Amino acid sequence: MMLACVSLWLVNVTQAADIKGVRLWRAPDNTRLVFDLSGPIDHKIFQLENPDRLVIDIKQAKLKSAFSELTLSNTPINKVRHGKRNGRDLRVVLDLKTAVRPRSFVLKPNETYGDRLVIDLYDRNVKPVIKSVPQVAITSSGRVGRDIIIAVDAGHGGDDPGAIGYRGVREKDVVLQIARRLHQFFSREPGFKSFLIREGDYYVGLRQRTVIARQRRADLFVSIHADAFKNRRANGASVFALSQRGATSETARWLASRENSSDLIGGVGNVSLSDKDATLAGVLLDLSMTATLTSSLEAGGQVLRNMGQISRLHKRHVEQAGFMVLKSPDIPSILVEAGFITNPIDGQKLATRAHQERVARAVFNGLKKYFYQVPPANTYVAQLKQRGPVAGPTRYVIKRGDTLSEIASRHNVSVSSLRARNNLKADRIRVGQILQIPN
Repeated sequence: MMLACVSLWLVNVTQAADIKGVRLWRAPDNTRLVFDLSGPIDHKIFQLENPDRLVIDIKQAKLKSAFSELTLSNTPINKVRHGKRNGRDLRVVLDLKTAVRPRSFVLKPNETYGDRLVIDLYDRNVKPVIKSVPQVAITSSGRVGRDIIIAVDAGHGGDDPGAIGYRGVREKDVVLQIARRLHQFFSREPGFKSFLIREGDYYVGLRQRTVIARQRRADLFVSIHADAFKNRRANGASVFALSQRGATSETARWLASRENSSDLIGGVGNVSLSDKDATLAGVLLDLSMTATLTSSLEAGGQVLRNMGQISRLHKRHVEQAGFMVLKSPDIPSILVEAGFITNPIDGQKLATRAHQERVARAVFNGLKKYFYQVPPANTYVAQLKQRGPVAGPTRYVIKRGDTLSEIASRHNVSVSSLRARNNLKADRIRVGQILQIPN
């Protein structure tokens, strides 16, 4: 009996948990509240009206953190209260400014966090995403053509920091800066428009990222990452397209597995074709993905060539792996690894604004060249191509801070052709010098 009592006591002890910290993120259509726990817990939530409240009961939990540090502005939460229930359980009450649609789930420990309780509050008054009509551009001859739409995806975000690299730099922050610059380049380019899948520090589910791209009628989806590898000596940039038959290298296989686990961090369930007839599912995927994958590989090849002008390449061909965000059957999709953030040299460069802009410029130039080669029908770029080759700028005046490789990347030409056109024996250039740019 004594042994039995001791065993029961031990079970009760292991079930108790401390709330070590509380974090809050605001996304465009929801608010996420995360409780960092010392161990697994049991919980339940329920709503109350007049006034609107959400009650969170956590069994045998102790609060070791303060709610006062949470920034509640721009969220549906007006105030957070807490107290003991039945002398053992913790009750947390969210006083709400407006009604919400709540969801809760627990997450197991991963390489970044321990046990967590996640509370998602979805706004009830948010309108569904409306399929945007691609904006129209008018050529000098008066002909009309729509813009090419680019979906720019910054990986990770919010509760998912991605890889942690040089001096604690977080992948989610680096890739958001690169994505914002890429978005700016496309926004200033005639015949192109772009939008950001996530505009701030919040998490978007991997499957939802492709849903957003489809809802906004994207012509191409590009996801920006700066990942890690188990070997810190791994370095260089990579470009990936979807693989239907597995990864093309050990690195690609490992990275795909790691990125797909982001939904374990974000708490979004996977979607499969398991509920479809096997024959129908196979035909649908084969027909739609074969053409899409071909376009993805071609676009990825152009981006990779431009990335090679600003960075060492990890592999000199477009790799293929089963990244979840690339599994859109109707939108060409690529994933750009700007470098290995865990490598001291790559990580140091990725943390700088100058290199972030170089990466964005290289991706922009590669995608622009791809679409000028194979523009979608009825677009401004397609009409320009019908009128004949578009000549690039013929001369460029060097400004302070310019380098030959950056000038070549900016004008989508190789460094060697730039040297040859201007009879340069080295890469030395001076402010005010005029370069002839080959078409």
